[in-house]
Amino acid sequence: MKKILVTGSAGFIGARVSEILLKEGYQVIGVDNLNDYYDVNLKLWRLEKLKKHSNFIFYKISIENYNELKTIFRENCPEGVINLAARTGVRYSLENPFIYLSTNSGGNLNLLELCREYGVPKFVLASTSSLYAGQKMPFKESLPVNTPISPYAASKKAAEMMAYTYHYLYGLDVTILRYFTVYGPTGRPDMATFRFIKWIMEGVPLKIFGDGCQKRDFTYIDDIARGTISALKPLGYEIINLGNSHPYKLSEVIKLMEKSIGKKARFKYKEFHKADMQATWADIDKAQELINWQSQVNLKEGIKRTVEWTKNNWEWIRKIKI
Repeated sequence: MKKILVTGSAGFIGARVSEILLKEGYQVIGVDNLNDYYDVNLKLWRLEKLKKHSNFIFYKISIENYNELKTIFRENCPEGVINLAARTGVRYSLENPFIYLSTNSGGNLNLLELCREYGVPKFVLASTSSLYAGQKMPFKESLPVNTPISPYAASKKAAEMMAYTYHYLYGLDVTILRYFTVYGPTGRPDMATFRFIKWIMEGVPLKIFGDGCQKRDFTYIDDIARGTISALKPLGYEIINLGNSHPYKLSEVIKLMEKSIGKKARFKYKEFHKADMQATWADIDKAQELINWQSQVNLKEGIKRTVEWTKNNWEWIRKIKI
């Protein structure tokens, strides 16, 4: 398998997955609509790095556009699809749930149908740990995730279910990856790691929802990208967690940021959001067994690398809108 269609290729995870695939000799067909959910300059920066590779082709389209997607499938004949295009963010999904359903569910259906029509044998879908809300930790893939507490989580659950349908009916090999709090260089500015580092450097108070004791299973971007690519192997139909398997309090993460930056943070506390989760913790036994994967970059090292990247690119990062 040497020709992979990567949707969301200018996104945080999509760009890193694409970059590693390109360096490993794959041809990458990148698809991204470059929407303005967050500052598009960050997406353009990632995209420019990818365009330096001769084996990268890029199409600026939305996965909601079935006809344009069909042309891409017909002209490029991909051997596998990694669907990383999604509307993300739990809180914003409460403000505009319709776009989450149309992209995360409807767009995913477009890709599944085109895989069926053009005989693409492998489909990898990015899903989320947000589905585990209310479940016992550590979160195992076998848990009944039938009560999503945000439109974002609900749209991802719908995408997972449709992916299973296409596996069952048409034999499509499907691997669903449930990501746990991805962070690292070039991260999304709507996520805590990017904005907290930027705010500490600027001297702006950090907006904390709750008391800072909520825990997340922070997972470094390179580990996530490596696991995503490993999931291209034939597996039939599997749901696999990709997480660090070591939850940390948000307050602990901020202390690591302060140490790496060399500056103390200021705080502005807000009420804990009803759609947020108190804690996440991945059981990664299946990832170790099926794709020989576990995280390699610990949180201390990952935060250090992210702070260094931010400092090295500060002249343009400081202009990124949050």
